[in-house]
Amino acid sequence: MPINRSVSVIIPTWNRAHCIVSAIESALAQTIEPLEILVCDDGSSDNTEEIVRKLKNPKIRWIPGNHGGRPAIPRNRGIKQARGEWIAFLDSDDEWFPHKLECQFCALKESSVDAICSNVWCSAPNSKNLNLLLPTQNEIITWKSLLKKNQVHCSSVLLKRSLFEAALGFPESKNLKVGEDYALWIRISIATNFAYLAEPLLVYLDDPQNSVRAFGPDRWSQRIFVLSDFLHWYQFRTGIQSTWKRKITLLEIFKAKFCKHISRFMKV
Repeated sequence: MPINRSVSVIIPTWNRAHCIVSAIESALAQTIEPLEILVCDDGSSDNTEEIVRKLKNPKIRWIPGNHGGRPAIPRNRGIKQARGEWIAFLDSDDEWFPHKLECQFCALKESSVDAICSNVWCSAPNSKNLNLLLPTQNEIITWKSLLKKNQVHCSSVLLKRSLFEAALGFPESKNLKVGEDYALWIRISIATNFAYLAEPLLVYLDDPQNSVRAFGPDRWSQRIFVLSDFLHWYQFRTGIQSTWKRKITLLEIFKAKFCKHISRFMKV
């Protein structure tokens, strides 16, 4: 049976007037045209809306909203209005290569999964150098491997909308200002593995100083928040008390001891 390839592209944005057009145009330039592109605003105070509306393309939909300061909020708002069977994510400072969606749908035909991601070229601000960010061979990303490390880059993801709905969307907890996408991938990986393509299908701008990561928690706290979110979601979904609760508690203890040790070392 052929795959229904209707895709809703979700682009969250906040004060990205300087780069939003490049992101949108990279989605419009796909060899498999998306059904729609939803630009999901997080209360921008610049002229992002004006610039987007000037494009006057019927595929582009402006989804307004108040500033929440967490990418999960505009993404969830947009997906509630999406019409496509498939959801693709694209951050407003990233750019897809024209064959991104086509490559992913071709790979999905040969697999039994309903979610796929890819390698990316990573670029720093004001730099012409590009670096591969993720593993350089095709593989299947399982729930167990995701628990160890986030191997899924958000702007590379294409997945069935039904998976997103079953996972209850991106968690909007204030603790997950960073890592909300990682938390969602873990939820989704219970229902399906992720196919990973080693071919880089987009350019990712790595600019931590001007992103929400600059105001996010340290990596240990982030990991605890992500695993705690999964535990709470899983217990809500199943009603089963999970042994992960003990593991998360142990991780918190380890973090506290590690930080105490480092603090002593710095005073020497």
